[in-house]
Amino acid sequence: MPLNIRNELVNQLAERLAAQKRVNKTEAVRIALENELRRASEALPLWERLKPLRERIAAYPDSGFEADKAFFDDLSGDY
Repeated sequence: MPLNIRNELVNQLAERLAAQKRVNKTEAVRIALENELRRASEALPLWERLKPLRERIAAYPDSGFEADKAFFDDLSGDY
């Protein structure tokens, strides 16, 4: 089934990609769609991307001190 692109910006983007890749616009659109679908399927959720940082923070031992509002107020100079 044919794809009819009626948006001028999309058409210009397809032309630019086609020129860069030295292919026709149909091939450029196919390349762009395949790349975006691959990128979306390979994307890790934020929670997973932050896992190394979360593990690093969790590895620090507890100080045994209890941080409370008064402690933070003292640090910031608020009384």
